Amino acid sequence: MLAIGHSARDTFQMLHEQGVYIEPKPFSIGFRIEHPQALIDRARFGTFAGNEMLGAADYKLVHHCANGRSAYSFCMCPGGQVVAAASEEGRVVTNGMSQYSRAERNANAALVVNVNPEDFPGDYKTNPLAGIDFQRHWESMAYQAGGSTYKAPAQRVGDFLAGRPSTQLGEVDPSYQPGVFMTDLSSCVPPYVVAALREAIPAFDKQIKGFAMADAILTAVETRTSSPIRITRNAECQSLNTRGLYPAGEGAGYAGGILSAAVDGIKVAEQVALSMTKG
Repeated sequence: MLAIGHSARDTFQMLHEQGVYIEPKPFSIGFRIEHPQALIDRARFGTFAGNEMLGAADYKLVHHCANGRSAYSFCMCPGGQVVAAASEEGRVVTNGMSQYSRAERNANAALVVNVNPEDFPGDYKTNPLAGIDFQRHWESMAYQAGGSTYKAPAQRVGDFLAGRPSTQLGEVDPSYQPGVFMTDLSSCVPPYVVAALREAIPAFDKQIKGFAMADAILTAVETRTSSPIRITRNAECQSLNTRGLYPAGEGAGYAGGILSAAVDGIKVAEQVALSMTKG
């Protein structure tokens, strides 16, 4: 059973070189967005905000954009923090997490836009790892935009919507360590992602009052929403051309989060057990 993570790039490369059938797949790219948790609580719970029985509020948002893309929130972390997730030198990647208490000052979520194999550099039909090249390019751009010090490039939402660089923080104190570098994030993602998010954020504000607050913080870049490849398998959950290899979970391209990866693991384990009874 091969249950690798979606950032196991060295393993993807090794499998490709060994001839295991791999194909590129869509994923999403964007930023993390941080608001005061109290703002999200008020928007979601109204007068009941702060009630201990309710805890920290979360949200799930999606907007279909005029350019044909979909912008949506992902991996929302109530009372959490934005964390560093780079796995290679000279690149910056952001992610998010919440402690069990969900008691930190900020709420954060990925705010991402879908990308397809047609968006990847080169010919994705002959290079199934083209999505990794795409990720690496924008992670390197984020590293440079952050001053090449592993600080995350960041921008206030008001400045991002207005198309101007940020030079200082406002009300929201970003949680990312080792810190942020205030700048213009438009160089950290493709132009169609910028356009989609500039359309989506005001739309989300209609659902969660204050979502487009000028001092909310965007940090770049979020590239690891799901695997950029799929280790394609048959009805028995085995690799199409490598019998006995059972790709499973997120890295294999069959899940998009902790719960779905666990469910896929059960599905594959059942197929392994079934093959043993047959053999």
